[in-house]
Amino acid sequence: MKRIALFPGSFDPFTNGHYDVVIRGSRLFDEIIVAIGNNTSKNRYIPVERMVEIVQGVFKNQPNIKVQPYKGLTAEFAREVGATFLLRGLRNTTDFEYENTIAQANRHVNKDLETVFLITSPRLAAISSSIIREIHHFGGNVDEFIPFRISEIEGSGGQ
Repeated sequence: MKRIALFPGSFDPFTNGHYDVVIRGSRLFDEIIVAIGNNTSKNRYIPVERMVEIVQGVFKNQPNIKVQPYKGLTAEFAREVGATFLLRGLRNTTDFEYENTIAQANRHVNKDLETVFLITSPRLAAISSSIIREIHHFGGNVDEFIPFRISEIEGSGGQ
């Protein structure tokens, strides 16, 4: 049976930390689907459709990594695409507390779904999408934090 993992998030933007988790996860699973959705409690900086295009470009030479937009419950989307694993990255204990609660809820919705946590590489643990958005919004250079050229998102958000 093919081992498919879903790596869900708003990825606004997709960071080197996210990239690291996907690449490391790709050694554990036959296929990873990076699922980009809207977080209902946040306003997006980069439209979902644009982020899907950018992340597809990042993984264009890795056929076992796919990128799809999604709406609705993550656990339901996992069932739709045949994923039996959720892949999540953890930067710190605060992330664990949050992710543990979500993993339990996802398991309630989809009993066949297992959540697998990977600890973020230490050199990438201090950065987050919100920090990148803030730096970029005020004209700072974020190139070292993202796996694509910043010019790909120019005009998408606060600039």
